Amino acid sequence: MSKQPAEILDLPKPAWADEEVGMLYDMATRFLETEIAPRYEEFEKNEKFDRESWRKAGENGLLCASMPEEYGGSGGTFAHESAIIEAISHVGVDGFGIALHNAIVAPYILHYGSEEQKKKWLPRLATGEMIGAIAMTEPGAGSDLQGVKTRAEKDGNHYRINGSKTFITNGQLADLVIVVAKTDPEKGAKGTSLIVLETEDADGFERGRNLDKVGLKSNDTSELFFNDVRVPTANLLGHEEGQGFIQLMQQLPQERLLIGTQAIAMIERALAVTSEYVKERKAFGKAILDFQNTQFKLAELKTEATIGRVFYNDCVARHLQGGLDPVTASMAKYWLTDLQCKVVDECVQLHGGYGYMNEYPIARMYRDARVQRIYGGTNEIMKLLIARSL
Repeated sequence: MSKQPAEILDLPKPAWADEEVGMLYDMATRFLETEIAPRYEEFEKNEKFDRESWRKAGENGLLCASMPEEYGGSGGTFAHESAIIEAISHVGVDGFGIALHNAIVAPYILHYGSEEQKKKWLPRLATGEMIGAIAMTEPGAGSDLQGVKTRAEKDGNHYRINGSKTFITNGQLADLVIVVAKTDPEKGAKGTSLIVLETEDADGFERGRNLDKVGLKSNDTSELFFNDVRVPTANLLGHEEGQGFIQLMQQLPQERLLIGTQAIAMIERALAVTSEYVKERKAFGKAILDFQNTQFKLAELKTEATIGRVFYNDCVARHLQGGLDPVTASMAKYWLTDLQCKVVDECVQLHGGYGYMNEYPIARMYRDARVQRIYGGTNEIMKLLIARSL
């Protein structure tokens, strides 16, 4: 019997991947194979998912797994989020944008929101009634978040938000958007705040086009425009203005680890499908696997993937103990995504011409992998952050 992606490296489970986490992985895998995979081509063609899929994910416990039960979550940890994200990549439905919703958007509300805010928004995120996004990137500000120009000016008990954002994941569907804005442009980074916008009936809020990307087609990615959008001052995250940049920096290690999760999981799937392919495909009268070059190449890739998985598992263990520092998180993001692109590229080569055909899973992985080295802070920025620790 062929090995599944989760089995391809033959490694013992880390302590954090306990029975409960394993059960969640199995349940998520079954749900994704049954409910999402059969419709995935439709979502890729439409360049977005539908709300029904989000609601079903909520009903099956795949949204806000790490949020406390009192706010509608499952009371888990990042280990549970990792199980869900790995299942998404192992099944091959990487465009389902619940990773950002679960492990980036919801934690900002949990960590910085008031009790009222948490009770108001987290249960609706957990059911899929609301879909979350975070609006950081602008046409002139990407990895450099200090360069954000979007402005939030106080007007009585409201803010008036003006500006534009781009490359916003879940942007077409999002009902709740955490907007990174300057409440005091004179203070630079210290004048940055996070403000939650509920998009329904928000005058002056406009969704731009669903951006035409190279890969991850089914994951809607949008331009957003804010033209005198009035948002209650009660929607500020944190007790006072100017805390946004600190809040962003505190949460970036988890965001970068999340990208590492997606990387190692796709690496494992790429190896699994390629291993199966080279056993079945024949050239010059024998299986591709029987050629020494194929054996050596897969041996190299499996070794590197094993190193990557061990490093990733250690990063999760550190994170669960509250000890994943920004430098190590940057290492995980940069190294695992570089490895992801290398492994997938080599696997395309081992498929030969078929690797370039969209009907083969490896071709989609090739397209989907490339952005991993860009978002969440480019890998060049990761190296600068690492270099500062020397």
